[in-house]
Amino acid sequence: MVQEEKFGEKDFQSIIGNLLRYGVWISLAVAFMGGIVYLMHNGSQIEDYSVFKENDRNIFEVIADVYNGAVQGNGESLIFTGIVLLFLTPVLRVLLSLFSFLLEKDYLYVGITLIVITIIIISISFGFSH
Repeated sequence: MVQEEKFGEKDFQSIIGNLLRYGVWISLAVAFMGGIVYLMHNGSQIEDYSVFKENDRNIFEVIADVYNGAVQGNGESLIFTGIVLLFLTPVLRVLLSLFSFLLEKDYLYVGITLIVITIIIISISFGFSH
């Protein structure tokens, strides 16, 4: 008789741990490669940090520009992609936790996790719409 194995809490904890570990390393590697590319093309220029340009662009335009720049190998876009990946790592952890709590039928924590996800979405929305 073959016993069926269930996908359990320890499996989710392992996946979440690996997500956090590899998410940080991947984002670091992407940002580091972007820094190298940026310095190779702009290393001799002196940056003027006294003036920051204000940008009221749509977040979807910014994401499209960063994606296109990263695909083309633009150093600044690669650095920004690494930062976005670093930001998304804990967000994905919260989403995985939601699925874990759903499988465990722990509805109190499902509710709490949905509140956290809602707060993240609202924070992102208001952060880009000033």
